[in-house]
Amino acid sequence: MNVAIIGGGGREHALGWGVRKSPLCDAIFFLPGNAGTAKIGVNTDIDSTDHQKVFEFCTEKKVELVIVGPEIPLVEGLSDFLRNKNIAVFGPSQKASLIEADKIYAKEVMQRAGVLTAKYNQYQRDELTEAIDFADSIGYPVVIKANGLAAGKGVSICDNKVEVEKILTEIFQKNIFGRSGDKVLIEEFLIGDEASIFAITDGFNFVTLPAAQDHKRIGDGDTGKNTGGMGAYAPTGLITEALLQEIKSSIIKPVLNQIESENNPFSGCLYCGLIITEEGPKVIEFNCRFGDPETQVVVPLLDGDFLKLLFTAASGNLDIDAVSYNGGSAVTVIAASDGYPDTYEKGFEITLPDVETESSIVFHSGTKYLDDKIVTNGGRVLSVTSVNESNNLDATIQNAYSLMNKINFENIYFRKDIGKKGLKY
Repeated sequence: MNVAIIGGGGREHALGWGVRKSPLCDAIFFLPGNAGTAKIGVNTDIDSTDHQKVFEFCTEKKVELVIVGPEIPLVEGLSDFLRNKNIAVFGPSQKASLIEADKIYAKEVMQRAGVLTAKYNQYQRDELTEAIDFADSIGYPVVIKANGLAAGKGVSICDNKVEVEKILTEIFQKNIFGRSGDKVLIEEFLIGDEASIFAITDGFNFVTLPAAQDHKRIGDGDTGKNTGGMGAYAPTGLITEALLQEIKSSIIKPVLNQIESENNPFSGCLYCGLIITEEGPKVIEFNCRFGDPETQVVVPLLDGDFLKLLFTAASGNLDIDAVSYNGGSAVTVIAASDGYPDTYEKGFEITLPDVETESSIVFHSGTKYLDDKIVTNGGRVLSVTSVNESNNLDATIQNAYSLMNKINFENIYFRKDIGKKGLKY
């Protein structure tokens, strides 16, 4: 079959890398893609907000499956539009995508499903004083989240009242997140270690992929601002088989059942952002799509037919045996533009290693071709990924940084400690 992948980041490159290995795959089209995806498929500069143009392209190219990478096209209803035109789509409906687009809705679903999550209150723009008072009353640190989409940057951890006043003023009065900041959630700070689990589902049945740990903060030792993710590793030993079964039975299944019972079945990838507390696993957030950079470490750990998994999920008849964990480990380190997640420069030529293998992969995130050269085109530029077939995490980390040392561009920045937190497990 011909496949179209919506998006142009490292996640989409990794999804295409996995799909390409399937015997079912004839051709992959990326809308729009990047310099890396151009090597495994055909990049097409079509705006995914123009649903009719996407449909016409899919018809022309005889596309049988559309895989939607980012959250915004899902929230804008692209999957509904294409499904109504009889094209199979891997990605939830616009209504089901509210699990990510509206954090208050997600909290209410969890409450109705009996799923454990942080205690919270919600506030809107004219309730600045009340919001500050509530944060002060529950004890520090506290977590402040913009209710809507904020490209992974809408979460702040505040250690005192001064920090709370600063971030709430930026959200409510300086409007740093636009309409996504019309409401905020103020939550208790949960203590524990975090993990990310992808549940691939047709709305009823589901399978989970190897659990990963993301590194959200910009600086080593998990310091500084939140980003879209500075690296990840998988599998994480934090999630034992017994704990995974508990997560399936107490979180994933109840939430999918709850959404389905409200005539809103979720089909696609339910991203479960979890924290393992002394009271057990609790939900930090749900996303309506694959995570980035977790996809870059999860997909290389799969044996079987990844395209078959996604197509059967999109078709409403999930093949739970389509893929399996291959027993290895993977680490990805993000090569970013210095200044990210704030201001940074673009357009610098990138020096890449001559040879890539199945164990040393460079997934492109913010890159493009300019005068036949590959140049930087975003805050997160590359996902430098190492895979170790024997699940030796220490060796995987070393190999990832060895590969990183072969890459260069002006103003390159990357964390030096990706994966190290996993060694304690």
